[in-house]
Amino acid sequence: MTLKSWITRSIVAGAAATVVHFLFMYSKSRLGVLPSFQPYESFQMALSRWVGSDVPAIVPWVLSLLNGMTLIGLLFGRIFQFLPGRSGAAKGLSFGFIGWAFLNLVFFPLIDLGPFAIRVGAGIGPALLSLGMLLIYSIVLGTVYVALESKPLMVRA
Repeated sequence: MTLKSWITRSIVAGAAATVVHFLFMYSKSRLGVLPSFQPYESFQMALSRWVGSDVPAIVPWVLSLLNGMTLIGLLFGRIFQFLPGRSGAAKGLSFGFIGWAFLNLVFFPLIDLGPFAIRVGAGIGPALLSLGMLLIYSIVLGTVYVALESKPLMVRA
């Protein structure tokens, strides 16, 4: 596989998974699920503290979009062969559990939600919701990544 096709597969798979993630988060909001758990607002407030001024609400969403499409997609493509599982979905599932641990043990405390977003005061709800969100994202990521493996991509130089 060429570097260009690996990058393209990783970004396309990351983009597909990110679309599903945004639909998940939109549905969470529209259905009123865990209204006290607003990770994007918490991220926005943390960013505002870090830079010392107000950060527009769109910034955490854009950062998440770029991260999900590029950095996470490229990381997945890079470690794909080392992940346990025989299918893209299984490898995505493995990747999702790793991401969930990172999100809950590093990122949530970093944005003042505490481990597993315990400071939200909603019990294990945020941890379970983030698990579902990350597993859905990662399964889509792995499935699309493998699906693109067998198909030539139309990429122009």
